[in-house]
Amino acid sequence: MPDPTVPPTPPVPLDALLARADLGLRRIAGPADPAVVVHWAHTSEMADPYPYLLGGELLLSAGVHIPDGAGAGYFDAYVSRIVAAGGAALGFGVAPVHDTVPGALVEACEMHGLPLLEVPPRTTFSAVARALWQLMAQARTAELRRVTEAQQSLATAAARPDPVPAVLQQLARRLGGRAVLYGPEGTPIAGAGPDPGAEARTALAKLAEVVRPSGPSGQEPSDARPSSASDTVAGVRLVAHALGNGEGFVLGTAAPQRDAGDHTIASVAAVLLSLLTGERHGGSGADRSSALVRLLLGAAPAEVAPLLGGDRWRVVCGRPDGRAAPDPVAASALGAALGSSLVDVAGEVVRVLVPDGRTVERVPGWTLGVSAAAAPRDWPAADAQASRALARARATRTPLLRHGDRPALTDLVPPHDADAHARALLAPIERSPALVDTLRTWLSLHGSWDRTAVALDVHRNTVRQRIARCAALLDTDLDDPDVRMELWFALRTR
Repeated sequence: MPDPTVPPTPPVPLDALLARADLGLRRIAGPADPAVVVHWAHTSEMADPYPYLLGGELLLSAGVHIPDGAGAGYFDAYVSRIVAAGGAALGFGVAPVHDTVPGALVEACEMHGLPLLEVPPRTTFSAVARALWQLMAQARTAELRRVTEAQQSLATAAARPDPVPAVLQQLARRLGGRAVLYGPEGTPIAGAGPDPGAEARTALAKLAEVVRPSGPSGQEPSDARPSSASDTVAGVRLVAHALGNGEGFVLGTAAPQRDAGDHTIASVAAVLLSLLTGERHGGSGADRSSALVRLLLGAAPAEVAPLLGGDRWRVVCGRPDGRAAPDPVAASALGAALGSSLVDVAGEVVRVLVPDGRTVERVPGWTLGVSAAAAPRDWPAADAQASRALARARATRTPLLRHGDRPALTDLVPPHDADAHARALLAPIERSPALVDTLRTWLSLHGSWDRTAVALDVHRNTVRQRIARCAALLDTDLDDPDVRMELWFALRTR
């Protein structure tokens, strides 16, 4: 069976084959329609080629089958059988049998609307077939590139804080049409792309009901309905995909045309939306349910942690950039990006439990704080670590900050508390930048008068006078190591 994730080879427009100067093909009958496409080339000298055609062929013939004295009736029957078989066009080779294309054949092709190409003597049928395959290979490469780029953009969109609208927007842009997500009740809950019009909009909603897992009464089994359905209304191609989470969500698309890779692109979007709209499970649902019941009945976290898949975990606290508060779908998308289904939305912050063995990387659109790895009994402390790391990350505009396994003093104090403490402690000398700079330099050089004087380019007695002035204004003993530590923390915070 062909791989459903790989788009089929796109057909080649007949005009592209006619544009090949090396072939010298010339259209002498039939419509000059740019929409005519060719799927393959087939050579036959049968008087009735119908049994040997699949449809979409460029049929190549040198007219060997034409009997002497053949009239209009013969050519009419011949062309009508090609059209009935779904042939895309007829290529007639001039020489060695016929010097020119028979006039009755030209008339028959014109009457039946079959494009007729004159193949010059210098062009072999093999050359025509080879050129067609070359054009098909180029088209397939371009289509695979388009599908790959679309898959990457959809995956990136699914990791954004607003994943559902982002995925729909990308899908609509890639299809050049409209993408709509219908909820379990059949109501559109999100959409992107231009409105296809009232008629197509109504038809797409009805098509979504065809593939919805359960009927209006809720009695019809989900396997009684197709997973996808399509229709064309008012020149717009409509497709509905039932999402695989079994919760009644449906993806609908409406586009003016349907390219070979569009089904693959829409299928990728449907898979992503299934994950975003359904409950994600890190282990089996039974294990998670069992863990919850045990906690509610008084079990310690350490006892239920193995049911969740590990003994040591990290807490990740995240806030979306540029949004007041995350919604459950955005939280689920963050969990998906971090590889965990253990997600909690707490006001403006999303908390995720991530197994220790999984690396936490930056997630576009989010600011993250990451705790150290911790056993279940230490998860509350890890939550505090992640929360403080997130606060520092937001204050410094850093996408991701980690709490070290060996925490520093700054990791233990929230930034706004540290800033307030520093302002209060250094207030007596705040108005004298020279005193502040001298005290900072002196402390950084472990109280060395000479090195501080060299660093500040002043006399050592000036350093002594300034430090003495600091001690007096701060009303403290600068020889006390505890005092020095507290002042150094405050000066680094400011």
